[in-house]
Amino acid sequence: MSAPHTPTSTPSTAPPASADSARPGISVRSIVKMARQGDAFACLTCYDATTARWLEAAGVHILLVGDTAGEVVLGFPNTVHTPLEFLITLTAGVKRGAPSTLIMADMPFMSYQADDAEGVRNAGRFMTEGLADLVKLEVDRSFAPLVAKLARAGVPVVAHIGSRPQQAKLQGGYLAAGKTADAALALLDDAKALVEAGAAMLLIEAAPAEVAEAIVREARVPVIGCGAGPACHGQVIVLQDLLGMTPWQPAFAIPGAEVGKAILAAAKGWVSRVGARELGAHPYAMSDAERDAFTKAVALRPRAGSRA
Repeated sequence: MSAPHTPTSTPSTAPPASADSARPGISVRSIVKMARQGDAFACLTCYDATTARWLEAAGVHILLVGDTAGEVVLGFPNTVHTPLEFLITLTAGVKRGAPSTLIMADMPFMSYQADDAEGVRNAGRFMTEGLADLVKLEVDRSFAPLVAKLARAGVPVVAHIGSRPQQAKLQGGYLAAGKTADAALALLDDAKALVEAGAAMLLIEAAPAEVAEAIVREARVPVIGCGAGPACHGQVIVLQDLLGMTPWQPAFAIPGAEVGKAILAAAKGWVSRVGARELGAHPYAMSDAERDAFTKAVALRPRAGSRA
């Protein structure tokens, strides 16, 4: 339980002031312009408003509220268990925390695969209730009709191709994509069909660099890479991998900090301080007059178990 702040206190969740924190809002048009100019944009996953504030202050262009929340927040073994309602709530929180950042919502397993109409409705919920700017779907060219319906409805779609974690059970695990000539050509065909259907962006996961480079050359939209090489216009990784909070991370997600170790040390220190009752100066005090009145009133109260 946290203590209430006094009127003059500064919330500890406020990020430091910086030039980036005052930047104009990032939009899909902003990202398209960056891609055309050859300026790479950065994307990270995010699942809460407090972290979103810090990432916006750092200048991250896109925050992805990924279905990886099922793993890193809820502790599920994979992403297929991530609840739709949970992701909608998290997405809105991230947008409130980072209102000037482009927020991408991840549509979870079975929120769009069974029926196109249901997919459009759920995507709409991410845009309205979840305050999302973009909606990401794990798809191949067979989903082009759904992408077209979403685009017609006004939903900016990020078509996630290549390795698709929601297919992991079907494939017997997480597999790289496009490692044979036929598979690579199929990825190019997927990208072409989805862009023609109206996808606003592409995201390629776990594919050879030369395959992603070919897709970037052919695509008319920004391409985000997730383990797909340096040719992509933008790059995304899971935040917990970047912060060194996961027991294992892919080779393309090199930790930039050791936050996990810092949390461990801070928690151990707290356990030690509590055990030693070393909590620092107590911030809340009564006036001398109120303390005397309280002491006298307590002395007159009947002791527990005694008769009045």
